[in-house]
Amino acid sequence: MMSMKTTMAGLALVAAAGLGLWSFAPRTTSDALLPVGAAQAQDTTATAAETAVEIKDMTLGSEDAKVTLIEYASFTCPHCANFHDTVFESLKKDYIDTGKVKFVYREVYFDRYGLWAAMVARCGGEMKYFGISDILYETQKEWAASDDPNVVVGNLKKIGRTAGMDDATLDACLKDGAKAQAMVTRFEESMKEYDIQGTPSFVVNGTKHSNMNYDEMKALLDAELAK
Repeated sequence: MMSMKTTMAGLALVAAAGLGLWSFAPRTTSDALLPVGAAQAQDTTATAAETAVEIKDMTLGSEDAKVTLIEYASFTCPHCANFHDTVFESLKKDYIDTGKVKFVYREVYFDRYGLWAAMVARCGGEMKYFGISDILYETQKEWAASDDPNVVVGNLKKIGRTAGMDDATLDACLKDGAKAQAMVTRFEESMKEYDIQGTPSFVVNGTKHSNMNYDEMKALLDAELAK
């Protein structure tokens, strides 16, 4: 599990190296959060009107499901990628698609690459979000590998184009400072709700759990469904 405490020390070092990563208590979104060369038409310090952007949780499954499973994860977290590689497909097939579980995905931003990836995923709208998320996790080692932010932006735009978006649409999404600020604000609020300290973390019917394999997840969900 990628933890907040260990990541904070790393963030300080990386920021000192000039990558411009943000702390976990930002009041406003700085230009450093947005892609290199993405000069905004508006000021990202944001007026009240600009920050009044609704950021919805992304969900799968039945709204009437007996069990609600919330996952807190980052697109740059290797442990999250492993969960989606080894657990999520079976979880979706056995519990989400069958109407037993409502799945809620909440984004965590350890760094600006993770924020940019989430902005690209959301750029496709709710219909494409989870398809883009799958690609982001499956190719995490490729698109996020570079120390050059321009290369990472290019990689993310390739993923966006694979999902049917053009460069103009992707550029507009990545330059949306008001939405970036709203996403960071929503992230901060959602992390506090269950005192999330690392990723991936899970909340099952209101109870927090740490990372787990499929057998552990299955046992947990079956126990809730049996109540």
